[in-house]
Amino acid sequence: MNHLLFSFVALSLAQERAEEASRDRLAALAVAGNPSSPSLLRRALARGFAAFSRGSASVVRRLDSCIADDLGRALAPTE
Repeated sequence: MNHLLFSFVALSLAQERAEEASRDRLAALAVAGNPSSPSLLRRALARGFAAFSRGSASVVRRLDSCIADDLGRALAPTE
């Protein structure tokens, strides 16, 4: 009698796990079709930050070259 009970419990457990796996698979398929909006927001913020960073780097390079020219003139020996 014990082996029948164990067989029944094992079959029941296997059926529950198969149903859970099926639900998880369907949920993953549903999510894969729709990109999440937070990732779109993150991507947009990252692109905006990258553009700001590139712009500020350009300004710094321009200022650096001007200051280097002024510094070179200031340190040049005068007669």
